Amino acid sequence: MSRRADRLFQIVQILRGRRLTTAALLAERLGVSERTIYRDIRDLSVSGVPVEGEAGSGYRLMDGFDLPPLMLTTHESEALIVAIRLLKTWGGETLSLSLESAQEKILAILPDERRRKAEQTRIFAPDIGLPSHSRSVFDQIHHAISAQQVLALHYRDESGQLSWRNVQPLGLFFWGEHWLLVTWCERREDYRCFRLDRCLNITTLDRRFSEQADRSLSDFLRKVKRVDTH
Repeated sequence: MSRRADRLFQIVQILRGRRLTTAALLAERLGVSERTIYRDIRDLSVSGVPVEGEAGSGYRLMDGFDLPPLMLTTHESEALIVAIRLLKTWGGETLSLSLESAQEKILAILPDERRRKAEQTRIFAPDIGLPSHSRSVFDQIHHAISAQQVLALHYRDESGQLSWRNVQPLGLFFWGEHWLLVTWCERREDYRCFRLDRCLNITTLDRRFSEQADRSLSDFLRKVKRVDTH
């Protein structure tokens, strides 16, 4: 795929995921001038891609438009295989099984040469780091986050102190060697992070929660970003 053809495909992908996208945003994402974006949008329209909008206000795709079968560049194919290898090593058992299936589907759609290059990537994630305990509780926590179920944690902190906490699980973050669970702690009435390898016991409670504006993952990330910029 040529660089320009690849850029046109990326424009369509970006427009699919947003309601209205300006030429300035497209130019920034793709590393080209706004003038180039205007020309690309015109060419997409001429080729039959139903782009609506105009310069200055933004663009979007008409409802119902679908793309042809998935096309991946050589680098995109390799990046996906590497990402799958990493999560298969450092994630939970359920995700690992799903990733096996996803990898087979990705490889199946690639032309022979790209499939061979993707399979032969020399970036690996050896299965030597994640404690088996962290792997087993990963699935439980992942499910609780999706179902918005409260968890009871028996936790040992860095100093060795033990505590029980009822928490609302908001997200999982990987920090090199350890997974961190970001929560709203009902005991502290504030955000708290817990390392999975320090959770001695985790119980899923028969109680659900709903994220609120001031106790949500997006709010937590905003506060962390604000601290980092000061």
